Amino acid sequence: MSAQDATPIGEARTTAIPGASAAASEGLTSYRVLHITWRVLLYAVLTLVGATMLLPLLWMISTSLKEPGEVLLLPPKWISIPPQWGNYPRLFDVLPFDLFLINSIKIAVFATVGALLSCSMAAFAFARMRFPGKNIIFAIILATIMIPFHVTLIPLFKLYRDIGWLSTHLPLTVPFFFGTAFGIFLMRQFYLTIPQEMVEAARIDGCSFIQIYYRIFLPLSKPGLATLGIFTFLGSWNNLMGPLIFLTKVETMTITLGLTLLTNQSGGRWELIQAGAVISILPIVVMFFIGQEHFIQGIARTGIKG
Repeated sequence: MSAQDATPIGEARTTAIPGASAAASEGLTSYRVLHITWRVLLYAVLTLVGATMLLPLLWMISTSLKEPGEVLLLPPKWISIPPQWGNYPRLFDVLPFDLFLINSIKIAVFATVGALLSCSMAAFAFARMRFPGKNIIFAIILATIMIPFHVTLIPLFKLYRDIGWLSTHLPLTVPFFFGTAFGIFLMRQFYLTIPQEMVEAARIDGCSFIQIYYRIFLPLSKPGLATLGIFTFLGSWNNLMGPLIFLTKVETMTITLGLTLLTNQSGGRWELIQAGAVISILPIVVMFFIGQEHFIQGIARTGIKG
């Protein structure tokens, strides 16, 4: 083939490459536009769903700042001008909500500490120690999760009445120092993610199981402990059935029981009831944001190994 014959071919090739590049660039631009459009639509849908889920919370806060005649207006009035901030101090004049808050914090803290201590130790035994009947005992503990609280309510009431624990906070705190089935299972699953080689190396260095527990497992299990602590604190804080059965004196009542009492005594003052509800969720929100990072890590890691 001569040089003259080769020239048109080379020219054709050089003219075809820019066209292909332009088509590829146009296709890439279209893909990027489509990708960005889908992401914008996805975020818009997620924002709409999130706003819908926050709507009851916003309505609760809005109602707590309204005057009595504005709560049931149709169409509803979202913002009261000026906001009635006086509903919050007025709430403490109707009932001793400061005492209810102290009682709830006391019970939730003691229950959380008891669950962390007992469940972490029991879970370590089931995860790393060998003893006869370990799997059978663990299966029995897990089986107790399926027993409804109402089944054991009457026997527990009679037991606490016989030992003089009624109208005290002991029935709501002491049982957590003996472990919970869910807490033991959660911490055991987390401990199983810690390599066995670390245990064997510690045993070679002369560490006992107690030393392995508090020197290796506890420092490495902060996400699991944070997850269990948040679950226990929330469950104890939001508990209504237990305080309703075991607490009969006003000075021992919790915030959930106080809200129920306020509903009966306020005469339909919904702005006061919603103000009490706002106060009751503040410790939960603060605790969640403090332990959010460890909470997410604990949930993720407890499902890695079973």
